[in-house]
Amino acid sequence: MIEINLVPDIKQELIKTQRMRLMVISTSSFIGIASVIIVILLAFYVFAVQSIRNNVVDGQITAGNKTLSEVKDLSKMLTIQNQLTKIPNINSSKKIDSRSFELLKKIIPPTPNDIQVSKFTVNSIDKTVSIEGQAYNSYAAVEVFKKTVGGAAVKYTDSDGESHQDILASDIIVSDASYGKDSSGIKVLRFNLSFNYVEELFSPESKNVSISITNNGNATDSYLGVPNSVFTQRADDLKEGE
Repeated sequence: MIEINLVPDIKQELIKTQRMRLMVISTSSFIGIASVIIVILLAFYVFAVQSIRNNVVDGQITAGNKTLSEVKDLSKMLTIQNQLTKIPNINSSKKIDSRSFELLKKIIPPTPNDIQVSKFTVNSIDKTVSIEGQAYNSYAAVEVFKKTVGGAAVKYTDSDGESHQDILASDIIVSDASYGKDSSGIKVLRFNLSFNYVEELFSPESKNVSISITNNGNATDSYLGVPNSVFTQRADDLKEGE
């Protein structure tokens, strides 16, 4: 079978070029239409859907604000909630003030120089202890009490497991000493004793804390107290002519 091509080569090239041009125009038109559709959809989303969503969210915020504004003592509740988030840090750094009971049990002298405590204050900022008390054995008991505090030591184990022993108190001061009567009408000496305590006493990092008295039980007046003969009634004022 014999085929004769009656279309010149130039004509064939022209036909191919026209077909390619039509394909490019069709593709470009399709892409342009698709782009216009995408732009329209984006504009619809931005100006319509987003506006509707914003209105819905604004309505929810307004409703929620109204609901919260009707809650009684809301500001107090929010303050408490904020404080609750700080509890873990506070708990890890809190002082163990319960050791005060062990401290008192160790430093209160035995009879007849025992002390009754009316107020016990721990100032963790200044690291001071203040004790308001009364003594039936007058100044001798107070002096014994002061010397007992000065002779006390704190034994503890640090975070590395090493044992330590530090002097409990420094700058021990007795003040505001005056006589009074207790609830039974008995004469007592009222006083205030304060001192700076070693930080490890109430530190949460100190383990196995104990209080020991380093004066080896020596409770004689010559060591802890002052002889009673030193004290007497204040002399009367002289009258004219005497």
